[in-house]
Amino acid sequence: MGNKNMEDKSLININRTKGLVLTGLLFAIAIVLSIIENSLPSIVIGVSGVKLGLSNIAVMYTLFFLTKQQAFIVAILKSSFVFMTRGVIAGALSLSGGILSLIVMIILMLIFKKKISYLIISIFGAVFHNVGQLFAVSLIFTSIYIWAYLPVLLFAGVLAGIATSTLLKFILPAFEKLGLK
Repeated sequence: MGNKNMEDKSLININRTKGLVLTGLLFAIAIVLSIIENSLPSIVIGVSGVKLGLSNIAVMYTLFFLTKQQAFIVAILKSSFVFMTRGVIAGALSLSGGILSLIVMIILMLIFKKKISYLIISIFGAVFHNVGQLFAVSLIFTSIYIWAYLPVLLFAGVLAGIATSTLLKFILPAFEKLGLK
C-alpha cells in the first residue's frame, strides 16, 4: 500500500514539473515573439502602436491545449516582461489587455464548448485585448478623445485575431513534434 502512495506522489510531481516546464517554455516563446514583433511595423498604416500581438499566440496555445491557470500565468509573466523592458505604462496595458482577453476567451469556450472555432475565439481575444488596453489608457490619460480610437482598435483587433489564429494553426505541427500537443 505504501508503494502505491509513493508512485502516485511521483506521478503528481512529474506532472507538476512537466506543467512548470511547459509554462516556462511557452513564456520563453512569448518573449521571442514579442521581440520579433517589436521589429515589425504597425498593422494599420499611419497608426502607430497597433501590432499583431504575436506573443499572444503562446497565451492562446496555453489556453487551448494546457490549462486556464497556466494561460493566466503566461499572460502575467508576459506582462511582467513588458513592464521590465518597456516601462510601467506598457506593462499596465499588457496586463489589462491580456487579462480581459483571457477572461473573454474563457467565457466563450465555456458557453460554446467545442462549437466555436479558434478563429472566432482569437478574434474576440484580440478585440478585447485592445479594449482592455484602451480602458487602461483611459484611466491613465483622462481625455474623452481616447475613445475615438476605439473603431481603429476594433478593426485592428479583428485583423490581429485572424493573423494570430492563422499563425497558431501553422505552428501547431511544430508543437506536436515537440510533444506539446
